Amino acid sequence: MTPKAAQFYDLRGLKCPLPVLKSRKKLSALTEGDEIVVETSDPLAIIDIPHMCREDGNILLEAVATDDGHRFRIRKS
Repeated sequence: MTPKAAQFYDLRGLKCPLPVLKSRKKLSALTEGDEIVVETSDPLAIIDIPHMCREDGNILLEAVATDDGHRFRIRKS
């Protein structure tokens, strides 16, 4: 079985707490093992998104700085 491609979720331009709230809602609709890639421009997302993953039990696979914010790859657990 091949893994599904990660869904891309563009949350650039949104300020705290919207990136976390929208990411959490998107993840809740996925099945275990699915992945999303979230792009944000909110500087607080580098703290908030990893915290959300730990709190909800999801796996933060990658957090990368981009030119205008951060990109997070998250696997639903």
